[in-house]
Amino acid sequence: MEEAAEWFALLRSGEATEADRHAWQSWLQAGAAQRSAWAYVERVSRRFAPIRASADPQAAAAVLQTARAQLVRRRQLLLGAAALGGSGLLGWALWRHTPLPAMTMAWTADYRTGTGETRQLALPDGTRVWLASASALDQDYRADLRRLRLVAGDIFIETAADARPFVVDTPQGRLRALGTRFNVRLESEQTAVAVYEGAVEVRTMASDGRLVLQAGQQARFDRHTVRAAGPADAAGASWIHGMLIAQDMPLSEVAAELARYRHGHLGVAPAVARLRVYGSFPLQDTDRALAMLAAILPIRVRHPLPWWSTIEARPAAHGAGATL
Repeated sequence: MEEAAEWFALLRSGEATEADRHAWQSWLQAGAAQRSAWAYVERVSRRFAPIRASADPQAAAAVLQTARAQLVRRRQLLLGAAALGGSGLLGWALWRHTPLPAMTMAWTADYRTGTGETRQLALPDGTRVWLASASALDQDYRADLRRLRLVAGDIFIETAADARPFVVDTPQGRLRALGTRFNVRLESEQTAVAVYEGAVEVRTMASDGRLVLQAGQQARFDRHTVRAAGPADAAGASWIHGMLIAQDMPLSEVAAELARYRHGHLGVAPAVARLRVYGSFPLQDTDRALAMLAAILPIRVRHPLPWWSTIEARPAAHGAGATL
């Protein structure tokens, strides 16, 4: 996909040479994956054509948004039909081996946020919960238990005093708060937890794995094992204030965090992925954050397509002979 986006940008720039076009043709004929990626880039780019060609981009964008909403409604109808007819092996395979279950639970969760959105909740017992971008959770308060289920993304919790136990369930296990402030994040096939005050007991889903984390500690766990605790990143919860604080963080990790707060693709070239980053960056304005990074690091941010951004090495000044 990234190669397709780069080829598309070059061919649309008006600067492509005949040799470039021959190279693109060779790339395109190299395999089905290249042809599929190219078709997708062309298809999505056509949706932006009305905005680029219009004398009134805002009006054109409004028309495009209306068309998109109609498309979403049609897709929802198709999904409903598919749900009714999706029995059998194919329907089970689609449900079991794709993100559909998690996506469905997120759509129907009690509380959720969209991409780039954060939200603060006040629960009935006085507990405060912050939801990061693209996060979702369910609340289940009973006479003998206070329970949250994290469905997607990550949350920061500041528990209130109450005689009932307070737990957070994830697909990998259960966290029991012992009067605390802590952060919980769903990652690929594991859960990450960082404790900033009090303590949290971790129990895995499919084994007897158990660990009590004290303030200043963090750990990751899957359904079977809890990894050894390490020191919690003091800036790890800065997102609740709308900031990403990087303290000797690889550029690839900074970009991954920013990507959670913006639509479209944000990639990092391997040549600059390990650059170390220090500083504070606004999560609610990721374009500004990227501009700040480009001002302090030897990088540039390219936007070959409206929905595709790439961080890469800044070209050396002509005749300077500088390298990264």
